[in-house]
Amino acid sequence: MPTTPPLTVVNVSLAESERDFDERVTLLGRTIRIVRVGADGDVGNATSLVRDWSGRAAAIAVTGIREARASGLYDGDLDAIAKVKAAAFPVPVTNGHMLRDVLQEWAIRRLQSEMPGYFANARTVVLGGRNHDRTARTLRQYTDNIAFSDPLLRLRIPERLNDVPLATLGVDLALSSMRWLPDMVRAQVRAPGELASNALARRAARDADVVVATYEELVGFGLEDLAGKTLVSSTISPDRLADLAARGVDLVLDSTPQPFSVTVSAALLEAMMRALVDDDGNLTEDDLLEIIHSTDLEPRVLYPNGPRRKSRFAFVIHPLSQAFLTRVEPLGTMAKIMPDAAMDVVEKAVAYAPPFVYSHVTGITSPTGAEAEGWLITVGGTPRELMAHSPEFTYARLLQAAETARKLGAQIMGLGAFTKVVGDAGVTVAKRAPLPITTGNSYSASAALWAAHEALTKIGLAEMDDTGRMRGTAMVVGATGAIGSVCARLLALASDELWLVSPETAKLLALKEEIERADPRAEIRVSTAPDEHLADMDLIVTATSGAGKRVIDITAVKPGCVITDVARPLDLSAQDVAKRPDVLVIESGEIELPGELSMKDIGLPHGVAYACLAETVVLALEGRYETFTVGREIEWEKVKQIYRLGLKHGMKLAAISGVNGVFTDEDIARVRELALRERERHHLLELSARAPERVLR
Repeated sequence: MPTTPPLTVVNVSLAESERDFDERVTLLGRTIRIVRVGADGDVGNATSLVRDWSGRAAAIAVTGIREARASGLYDGDLDAIAKVKAAAFPVPVTNGHMLRDVLQEWAIRRLQSEMPGYFANARTVVLGGRNHDRTARTLRQYTDNIAFSDPLLRLRIPERLNDVPLATLGVDLALSSMRWLPDMVRAQVRAPGELASNALARRAARDADVVVATYEELVGFGLEDLAGKTLVSSTISPDRLADLAARGVDLVLDSTPQPFSVTVSAALLEAMMRALVDDDGNLTEDDLLEIIHSTDLEPRVLYPNGPRRKSRFAFVIHPLSQAFLTRVEPLGTMAKIMPDAAMDVVEKAVAYAPPFVYSHVTGITSPTGAEAEGWLITVGGTPRELMAHSPEFTYARLLQAAETARKLGAQIMGLGAFTKVVGDAGVTVAKRAPLPITTGNSYSASAALWAAHEALTKIGLAEMDDTGRMRGTAMVVGATGAIGSVCARLLALASDELWLVSPETAKLLALKEEIERADPRAEIRVSTAPDEHLADMDLIVTATSGAGKRVIDITAVKPGCVITDVARPLDLSAQDVAKRPDVLVIESGEIELPGELSMKDIGLPHGVAYACLAETVVLALEGRYETFTVGREIEWEKVKQIYRLGLKHGMKLAAISGVNGVFTDEDIARVRELALRERERHHLLELSARAPERVLR
């Protein structure tokens, strides 16, 4: 029985001939001979090759003119491709535009679907020109941070002209007149704009997260350092992938499927499809979809250096006092010579300053392999200044910070310290900001109890049961607040008796009923003021955001009590703490971040961050670019969720620290010894009061 002769499909490329091949492959059950012949930038040779193969091929793909320009093989006009294609008549000929458009958009959407938020706000540089038009237009749905090496695309002229047909006609006439100029003159006319645009693109590429380019464009542009970047490209061969691995590329999104042993272009694939259809190579969109579906052709996601994902975050900080202002020059030098009254003026003035980047944060690496980089963005107001203005004053500065974060490529932004309690606690900012917002309060609540449990265990004076739960009495001051209410729910499961303290009586009663409906272990009691009950507490959590107001009388606290100060600024000053060396006062919320952290000083030990900042980092590492925690009510489920995600990504409770820094084991042992001594003294005083003669004997 006679066999069907193989179809011949040829790819004539103006790029180099080093990658030529002549292979037999199978597509849709049909054997096809595929041939690639390179013209090394010679348009005349390419035209001859197309004419020569027209009598033998079922379809021809013409490619490589941009690649030839990028690699220096050709410096003429791109319209020469039309002349080369015309030589193929009457054989079906294509430059792959139809299939390439589908694949480019599909590749972007597919990766964005598989890794939600991957391209969100990504700093992107597009090398080359209109060959990446579909990719760029698709990426614009996820990010506005796109720069182009093509000056026309940089100014978005093609997009604007589409809306003005007469202007488009005028530009076409101007460009057609340019084609009559000699190549040398044309190159001189184009040179200034191209040089300026290339310089801008090269500068943007240094900080880019995503580079869109063919391999030839990448090499021709001279980009060597691609460490940590994503490359959106096509037709990536194994040797090119190895080169990209050496350059440090994290991920390559290759829009061109590679179903054969040789690396083929999208144009060659489209030419093969045209050769297989019955209607003289007239490939419809339905034909295209049917062949893609039948052959399982799909874009490729390649990891040259192993699977990894880098996310980007921003976090807003602000000075907690005048002393913090002196950490930024030239204020630090000025503060040494200025009187105190002058610093008051500086404090007021700085509150009006625009946000600025205080620190670039790098080196965060999860045990899962995920990485994160971020920026600490400072707004100038101290707590006193923020509270002295209306919420809109702070909202405006936070939205400025969000715009700065967007331009930096951040995919999520966290609010720190007082910026997350002003007004409606982040709700308005989240609605207006160009990227997701979180206050970090879910992780702050989790870390508060994490630190408290660790401290109680270390000091060893409160009785614990076999499961590690405290057999004693706890108190939450500020229980109706955002963090306080969640701390109350947690402690209700981990202590025998729990006091909820807040001046908001109605909210207090509602919270008590809500906790009791959840069947807590503790007996729940309520009070509007803490002082009368302090002497009975084994653990106290303060979460008031009192901004310097007296919250508890530390002199009335039980010796050996652990006080976890969740508030920022702190509820207890260094002077308060110094009054009771027999009480362990810890600053809750500090988390040790995973990896080799590089970050400027924020008043904590190296590698340690506040829990609200850690929440932002955890969400970035998890790829969850969403508004997670805003408002004054914290969802219990989110507290548990962020705690588990933190463990997944290597977050650890930092060394227990207080107002004077980190507590060593010796420091905690000293507090325990003093507490035992005070308890013994109190015991003797009680005995003396009951029976003086017994003590005297």
